[in-house]
Amino acid sequence: MKRNHFSRRSFLTASATALGAAVLGRPLILSGAEAESTAANSKLNLALVGCGGQGRGVMKGLLSGGANLVALCDPDPAMIDKARTDALNSGGDATKDAKTYEDYRRLLDNASSFDAVLIATPDHWHAPLCKAFMKAGKHIYCEKPLTHSVAEARELRELSRTCNVVTQMGNQGSASASLRRCTEVIQAGALGQIREIYHWGVGVTANEGSAEGEDPVPEGFNWDLWVGPSAMRPFKRDVYHPFRWRSWFDFGNGGLADICCHAINLPMRALELGYPERIVINVHDGKQTAGKAAVEFHFPARGSLVPVALHWQGSGTPAAEVLQPLVDVYKDKAPNGLMIIGEKGCIYTSHWNTGGLIRLNGEPRLKDVLHHDATKDIPETLPRNANHGQEWLDACRGQGKTFSDFDIGGKLTEIGLAGVVGLRAGQNLDWDGEKMKATNVPEAARFVRREYRTKWLT
Repeated sequence: MKRNHFSRRSFLTASATALGAAVLGRPLILSGAEAESTAANSKLNLALVGCGGQGRGVMKGLLSGGANLVALCDPDPAMIDKARTDALNSGGDATKDAKTYEDYRRLLDNASSFDAVLIATPDHWHAPLCKAFMKAGKHIYCEKPLTHSVAEARELRELSRTCNVVTQMGNQGSASASLRRCTEVIQAGALGQIREIYHWGVGVTANEGSAEGEDPVPEGFNWDLWVGPSAMRPFKRDVYHPFRWRSWFDFGNGGLADICCHAINLPMRALELGYPERIVINVHDGKQTAGKAAVEFHFPARGSLVPVALHWQGSGTPAAEVLQPLVDVYKDKAPNGLMIIGEKGCIYTSHWNTGGLIRLNGEPRLKDVLHHDATKDIPETLPRNANHGQEWLDACRGQGKTFSDFDIGGKLTEIGLAGVVGLRAGQNLDWDGEKMKATNVPEAARFVRREYRTKWLT
């Protein structure tokens, strides 16, 4: 196949958060299922599946939080070597005995040797791996987005309700005091009714098909296994692996899929968003309509809460009046991120919902939401936990629950990937989220569910 090239974008990567001790006790209002746990004071035996940069970064944090690395799994031995080096540098000599696996199925054959799995492969492998290890009774931390398709996200949500394991999706901003305080402030009504949300600084396009040409597969690299459930294609150096896979729909889904589980996290929680009822696409033939958001998510009213439009700007930016509160502070260096506009004020956060700033009507400028006089008396209703990974480790040991379990993470993924369905279909969608169906575009169904190549599946 020839490549159908939309356009390339600069991909943002969040550096892994260093893990520290959990703070302020057990979570109080969390949705994670109770699960069998490792003894509270024991080491959690951890397997890393997907040894690229993101996996290694999260692994180092989990090791500093008390996990014991026992296995490294990746079809590329070069990635395993890097992970072992990083583990030795951060976890001491004990990690030198971690066993290595090319094929995750051989790791499953040795399931008694580990308690939990960190999954940090490209997106197209997330769902098959999560299913296999959850069914084997293993606790799972999976990087975002939770899955590669809407239907996979629904399947993992449902599976997580019946498997007695601890799950956490890797949208690390969930643990930030910023996200939790912004949620409390919004739910207390400090901004009034909210009708408009804007996100900017992350594009949406990716490539259909495959790259032209072929290069020799590096020695020892099982390219067939890396491609896994996706359509096979020739290896091409510096096109798919490492990391560039995200710009190909067969392996990732572009910037919207990459960042949606970070950026939409706060709005979904604070505004109790369900599924969007309409998705408007303003990207056609790889070009975004000037003055329009790349993707518009239109959410219906929820009880006393009014309908909300979330504008994913893609390669564009919001109108000047939306950005003005940031310009007042940063002048011509206003950062990218998320702006929530209410009747009584606004809140800005980074892509990861960290660094929250608030300005109520009549106030001169944005201020740190954690140190805002006018909202300081709004009570803290959510638990505080300094670290996303530590929260998962603690939950695996029976100490509290996770804040971004697969039910929450799966719902976020479903919302974001519904936008990807619209982008790939090239049409506006009347979206029935419960049925995972575009009622006006039946041909979009092929982007809701994937067809697997089964050679490497359990």
